[in-house]
Amino acid sequence: MDKNFKDWMDGLKPSERMPLLFIGHGNPMNAILDNAYRKSWELLGQKLPKPQAILSVSAHWLTRGTAVTAMPNPRTIHDFGGFPDELFQQQYPAPGEPELADELIVMSKSHEIRPDYNWGLDHGSWAVLKPMFPLADIPVLQLSIDYHQPMSYHYELAQSLQKLRDKGVLVVGSGNLVHNLRRMNLSGKSFDWALEFDQKLAEIIEKGDDQQAMDFQQWGELSKLAHPTYDHLLPLFYLLGLKRKDEAPVFFNETIDLGSVSMRSILYHQ
Repeated sequence: MDKNFKDWMDGLKPSERMPLLFIGHGNPMNAILDNAYRKSWELLGQKLPKPQAILSVSAHWLTRGTAVTAMPNPRTIHDFGGFPDELFQQQYPAPGEPELADELIVMSKSHEIRPDYNWGLDHGSWAVLKPMFPLADIPVLQLSIDYHQPMSYHYELAQSLQKLRDKGVLVVGSGNLVHNLRRMNLSGKSFDWALEFDQKLAEIIEKGDDQQAMDFQQWGELSKLAHPTYDHLLPLFYLLGLKRKDEAPVFFNETIDLGSVSMRSILYHQ
């Protein structure tokens, strides 16, 4: 784990506004491996203020229209294949909170979010939340991603939910700033285009130029290589829409895994 990030977390000051997280989740095995990624997630759970509830925006729940889980006990979804039995045996029995789902629907009424009673928590959510909050005693909602909407839709929807942070809700976006599984390099050497896209986007995020970040498709071949599909980048725009002007990003896990998956993660805190 990066020592600078650990030192920064040790100096974290209390705030009435809940932080924001974008977690580069990468390989589902990170949920159970003893590695730097998992250790950083454990540290977040130890150092961040305990949330009243968690809203997760995972790259792995794509829908037409936007939905939010509204059941009292969301199931743990093992939405992957070809991994050891130990990973399939993992459960994260965090409760839901139907009343908060209702409140979220009202808060964002112009976006017509619907309640969902069938989904649950996919690995984009539970694989990072289990190391953070292993007791599974914090209610968790998951918000779907309407893949048919423009980038601005996700950003504006997030803006309508800003009050959640003042109500003790931790919002976690789970995806990857670079995600091209077709080009994975098992030797571990990072592709130049992956490094370039990751660095370029990080600099834009640091500047606070949200519109430029949403215009990533205009970067030509670079964006096509970094994101053959956009699902793993879309959770970022919820984070950008939820942040406030007085908050600056703190980056951690600034590495490229398997050559083509950025694990760079972001924390916003007042």
